[in-house]
Amino acid sequence: MIVRHLELVDFRNYAAATFDLHPGITAVVGRNGQGKTNLAEALGYLATTDSFRGAPDDAVIRVGTDEAVVRATVVDGEREQLIELSLSRHGRNRVQVNRQRLQRARDLLGALRVTVFSPDDLAVVKEGPGVRRTFLDRTLTDLAVKYDALRLELDRVVRQRNTLLKQLAGRLDDADTSTLDVWDERLATVGDRFGVARGTLVERLAPMVAEAYAQLAGIGTPVELRYDPPWRDGGLLAALGAARADDVRRATTTVGPHRDELELSVNGMPARLQASQGEQRTLALALRLAAHRLVTERTGSAPVLVLDDVLSELDQQRCTALLHHLPPGQVVITTAGVLPDAAHPDAVLHIAAGAVAG
Repeated sequence: MIVRHLELVDFRNYAAATFDLHPGITAVVGRNGQGKTNLAEALGYLATTDSFRGAPDDAVIRVGTDEAVVRATVVDGEREQLIELSLSRHGRNRVQVNRQRLQRARDLLGALRVTVFSPDDLAVVKEGPGVRRTFLDRTLTDLAVKYDALRLELDRVVRQRNTLLKQLAGRLDDADTSTLDVWDERLATVGDRFGVARGTLVERLAPMVAEAYAQLAGIGTPVELRYDPPWRDGGLLAALGAARADDVRRATTTVGPHRDELELSVNGMPARLQASQGEQRTLALALRLAAHRLVTERTGSAPVLVLDDVLSELDQQRCTALLHHLPPGQVVITTAGVLPDAAHPDAVLHIAAGAVAG
């Protein structure tokens, strides 16, 4: 996939700006606070309809305006599409493909795939299991949009079951037991499917992560990914039955894909607690690069790779290794510093105060 042309209107600090991106490597250069990450965020918005920085929609609409527009011409093989996302303070966001409005924002998923790596991605390694679950689930959606619908159904069933558990107030009669049985069966059906999808994804990712880590670190290092929730062997329905008394007492669902962990290790030690900062950052980048490679292989089309202010976070050896092992396809690199000699960009955009400098 290639974003040929990007247009921003009232998005973050951009009143109105257009960018022509190279199909190879485009370097976006500028001092801090000029809008480089905002450009990267806009590309991510078109792919996922949300911010990789975790910002609400209101935060990306320029101060003093009511609507922001992100518009791009996207080329995928022989197909060219005009994709547009309008974000409003006062109503439902609008999405269009080739000037045709889509019913829901999530219907845009799959029209453009973007892999973003930023310094905040260190959270995938350092923070709690929810961040790693999100990494897996977004990768699944990049592989096939059907997994987003499955995740939404899982979230809905867990919410409904938790609502029932709160209403029980710690007491369970025959009628409540029958109702809870129904929700257990629904959760087990969708949860087992989602657990299998995650497990298969991790099996495919693991060797790719190890390879990417070795390329970045310059040495072969044992890197492991493990997704093995205890409920998978006997099935989720049995695990929900075993946990029922505890769930009723705590008024929440304590077992299932919404509570699972992706365990990461470097040199046989838990990466979250034992790895050095450099090892953690290398692992976080290796995870993104591996996911990018897997999506490319499985879909036959490379996502746009966005490296937002990553070069300044890596030592010289890892920075050079990353640039030497960039995957094929379109790459957008943002930096506030001097481009390394190994960068060799095909085009350079200089950004100043929310505009392309001359």
